[in-house]
Amino acid sequence: MWAVPYHLSVRNGPSLILTVMLTITQALYDRIVAHARQDHPDEACGVVAGPAGSGRPERFIPMLNAARSPTFYEFDSGDLLKLYREMDDLDEEPVVIYHSHTATEAYPSRTDISYANEPGAHYVLVSTADTDGAGPFQFRSFRIVEGEVTEEEVTVVESY
Repeated sequence: MWAVPYHLSVRNGPSLILTVMLTITQALYDRIVAHARQDHPDEACGVVAGPAGSGRPERFIPMLNAARSPTFYEFDSGDLLKLYREMDDLDEEPVVIYHSHTATEAYPSRTDISYANEPGAHYVLVSTADTDGAGPFQFRSFRIVEGEVTEEEVTVVESY
């Protein structure tokens, strides 16, 4: 486990610092949850981009689950390429990468961990199943770096 928060950016190298929690606006939080509920029973997926190096999620980008599956998500490769080119043009990076679990808790699966290739991103999982008796969904955030999963606190704010 990391003694100090770690961030590696493909664009800028190891100069950026990870925050120890995800701070997200209520509006973005609500949009992610709404997307997960809308696509249920299939898994929903998407990205929230932000200015490169800021660590601040700003632009909500719902994506199509190309797998159209209740147990697996996959970004369409053409859409993903287009998104990364657009983020590059706007000097943005993926701050949050999110998807939903429709029948299990909001925790990264082995497949999720193996596909996590953005060590600087917050990986948000929304479960649309009531797996813990706490209500109709869970919203949790994780850092996934080199196969190591670390849950982080989520702070919801009205604005930045």
